[in-house]
Amino acid sequence: MQAPFHLAVDAPARILIVDDEPKLRHSLAEGLELEGWQTATAATTEEALQLCLNGPFDVIVLDWMLPDGEGVVWLPTLRARGIATPVLMLSARGSITDRLTGFAGGADDYLVKPFAFAEIVARCRALLRRRGRDAVGPLRCGDLELDPHARVARRGGEEIPLTPHEVDLLEYLIRRRDQTVSREMLARHVWHEPMYTSALGNAINIHVTRLRQKIEAAGGPRMIQTQHGVGYSLATPAVGSPAAAEPRLAGTDRLSLLPI
Repeated sequence: MQAPFHLAVDAPARILIVDDEPKLRHSLAEGLELEGWQTATAATTEEALQLCLNGPFDVIVLDWMLPDGEGVVWLPTLRARGIATPVLMLSARGSITDRLTGFAGGADDYLVKPFAFAEIVARCRALLRRRGRDAVGPLRCGDLELDPHARVARRGGEEIPLTPHEVDLLEYLIRRRDQTVSREMLARHVWHEPMYTSALGNAINIHVTRLRQKIEAAGGPRMIQTQHGVGYSLATPAVGSPAAAEPRLAGTDRLSLLPI
C-alpha cells in the first residue's frame, strides 16, 4: 500500500504523462507546465510504475498502447499497489466498447485521439478538482501573493499596483518560483514572441526591473534575482533574511544596459 503524501496547499499539482510518442510526450509536458503544473514523463509502464512508487502524482495521463503492454491492462496492477491517483486514458480507440473497457480497467476519464489541447487541460483540471488540488486561491512565494483570477498582487497584505503585462510576468515567475527562467522563455510564454531579439531582451529587462521595484517598494528581501547571462528567478526569501545587496539601477536610460 502506498504511504500517504502530504503536499503543501499551494504546491503545484504533479501530472505524470505516460506515452511512447516523444513529440506528444514533450508537447503535453510543456503545455501542462505552462498551466502551472509540474510534470514527469514515462515511455513504458515499467518506467511509470517506478515513478509512481517513488513519488506522489495528482493525475496520470496514460496512453492505451505502450511498448511493454497496454495501459488499460497495466492499470489494475497500479491499483493493486494501492495507487489511487486519477487516470486520464488516451486512445485512438473511440468505440463505446473501448471506452467501457477503459473505465472498467480503472480509468477515471477517457479521451480519444486526436484531441484539442484545451480539452486535455480541462479534463486534468476536473480530475484535480475532485481531489481538491486545483485550488483557486492565491499563488504564494514568501509574503508575496498573486490572485491569478482577480489579477491582484499583494506583499505583506498590501496591494501592489501592476499593469496587465506585469501581472502576466509575475504569474509566470511565481508559478516557477525558485527556478531560473531564461529571457527566451519569457519571450515565448509571456510576450508570445517565437523569435528572441536584442530589442525584446531589453524590453523584458525593463519590465522585470519595474516589477522588481514595485515588489520591493515597501522594503523586504529581494525576491526577483538576476541570473547573469541566463535570465531571472523568483526566490523564496529565507526566514529573517536581510534585503539583498544586488545593486539597483535608476532611470530607463540605464535599463537598456542590463545584460541580455
